Amino acid sequence: MGNQPETHPNPTIDPKSGFNSETRTFQSLRPKTPLPPLSQPLSVTDYTLSLIPSTSLSATAMIDSDTDTHLSYSVFIRQIKSLSSSLKSLFPSLSKGHVALIISPSSLHVPVLYFSLLSLGVVVAPANPLSTHSELTHHVQLTKPVIAFATSSTSTHIPNLKFGTVLIDSPQFISMLNNFNNSEPPRVEVAQSDVAAILFSSGTTGRVKGVELTHRNFIALTGGFYYTNLMLGNLDEKESNKVSLFTPPLFHVFGFFMMVWTIAFGETLVLMKRFDFEGMLKLVEKYRIDSIPVSPPLVVLLAKSELVNKYDVSSLKIVGCGGAPLGKEVGESFAARFPNVIIEQVT
Repeated sequence: MGNQPETHPNPTIDPKSGFNSETRTFQSLRPKTPLPPLSQPLSVTDYTLSLIPSTSLSATAMIDSDTDTHLSYSVFIRQIKSLSSSLKSLFPSLSKGHVALIISPSSLHVPVLYFSLLSLGVVVAPANPLSTHSELTHHVQLTKPVIAFATSSTSTHIPNLKFGTVLIDSPQFISMLNNFNNSEPPRVEVAQSDVAAILFSSGTTGRVKGVELTHRNFIALTGGFYYTNLMLGNLDEKESNKVSLFTPPLFHVFGFFMMVWTIAFGETLVLMKRFDFEGMLKLVEKYRIDSIPVSPPLVVLLAKSELVNKYDVSSLKIVGCGGAPLGKEVGESFAARFPNVIIEQVT
């Protein structure tokens, strides 16, 4: 695959802009991403795990910054399989297309739970753990879940569901994660067109809305990032494992997708349960963070706050900004303070 744009024989497509004068739409001039055929049954779990470099399997997948607990990729994958088997054993009627409501702060258990449910074809619907009773009632009305996964502190307002609520900080759930003697989880044929997740809007323009995203949506986004970086030579397996600090919550679309993408690259995720700016700077110094996904207000703080001078943040190489457009002046201020850090607008 070369770096040059494909040649478009269609004279209606402008070779510089990609504008099609017939359809009045723009077409990408980048090389096509080699994605699996849409007719091939494939879950986002299987696709993502297939991309992890073999050299990363012994590396750390995730770190809980509150407890400094490390989870390797090999154990992470084993926990996904163990949990999938346990869920099918405990809830044999839990089927493809059922919706699971997830209400939990970021922890090492949440990505395992996401990937496990997605491998079974269960639709993941993560909600803000600070949601009120009224908001959760609205979430339930929108998504019609049959089961919920929550922590002891976030389960209070969940209504009665068909399969009840599983507490992911309970001894039972921990045993479900680590029952490595389980048989292989049952194979569930998941179509790429099946809904993978229902992610909620912030509610700034009215009541919260649920947005359905398919397995193909995540496969295409992940594949696009993966093969673009491969083409640019950014996936050198000989490099030491990259470390990303996660500031966005995993229930948010930005955090959800970045989690999938980071795991596909075999990088290390450092998770924060609760965000605070100085705490973030401490973690950058402690874990020698390479990259951080952030929102524009956080870019402003990084560019202007005097707290930055108290910590060694020289390990930072990339800041990915998403959630809203980044203003030109803010970007310039950041670049002046961090000339060696690449800032990317994630869309």
